[in-house]
Parts: sequence; C-alpha cells; structure tokens
Amino acid sequence: MLGSFPPQQKRWCIDFYYPNFTNDMWRVVGLIFFHDALHFVDTSAKTYRKDAIVDFLTTAGIGIYDTATAVRRLQDNASDKYLEIVTPTDIHSLLEQMPLCTAIVTTGQKATDTICQYFGVEQPKIGSFAEIESHNRHLRLYRMPSTSRAYPLALAKKAEVYQQMFEAEGIHSIL
Repeated sequence: MLGSFPPQQKRWCIDFYYPNFTNDMWRVVGLIFFHDALHFVDTSAKTYRKDAIVDFLTTAGIGIYDTATAVRRLQDNASDKYLEIVTPTDIHSLLEQMPLCTAIVTTGQKATDTICQYFGVEQPKIGSFAEIESHNRHLRLYRMPSTSRAYPLALAKKAEVYQQMFEAEGIHSIL
C-alpha cells in the first residue's frame, strides 16, 4: 500500500504510517478485519495502537510505504493538494525486495497520480485496478479512495471498497 507522504510531525499521534488521528485508515482496516472500527484505536489517548497495527500487517502480508522519499509542503497543512513531490520512490527497486508482492494499492489521489506517472499508465477508476509490469512481473495497481476525512465518502463505504480489493488479493476479513 502506497500513500503520498505523512503530514507534518505536529499532526502525528503515532510514529508510523497514516499517523494523523483524523485519518481513518486504521479504522477502515479495523472494520474490515475485526468488524470494529475502533480495533486499533486508543480512544482515551487519541492515538492508534502501533504494535497491534504492525502485528496485523505482518500477519496479513501487507507492506506500507510512501510514494515519495522527499516532498515539499507548500502550505502548513496535511493536504496533498499542496504537496509537491521532489523525489518519487523508486518503486522498481522496492518491488525487487518483495518478490511475493502481487499488487500495489494507492490510497489517495496524489499517490495515484505519482504511481501512474511512474509506470506510464492511465488511472483506474476508484476501487478498480490497472495491469502494470515491473521487471517482467505482472501486478495489479489498485486505486483506492483516500482515508482522509476530507474525502467525501462515509467510513463504511470506504471500508467496503477496500474490502473488495483485499478479498480479490486473497487477504480475507477473518485472518
């Protein structure tokens, strides 16, 4: 799964991917795999349970990274609209380290723009995929809805789209 880039550190509640407490990635994953949007949430501390997230991702075989290794934030906010990609991630090298990877999942518009440009493919519709190739490997490139609350789709609907992708990739709701 490739997102764009984390927000400024002042917005983090954990030192991990999707660290903004108002980003719903870990609620979406909790809802899909544990039937509980709060499964990874520590509500009293307003944070996510990083150890539980890492354990889940490891067990499920899900890798997470950013689509850029260097960015410039043009405004003092978490919006990808004002995020300039300075150095995109070398996806081919990343994939060489993951021989069992069968799909790339982008988790928002900026990530999708970056990866589609990288591979020279047209963007699939949200919830769909395009076929891509990297070093003679055929992969699926899924375009998922952003889990930012700025993206106008209800949590349950986002989870439904992500669940269809996970199931298509053989990652089922009950591990």
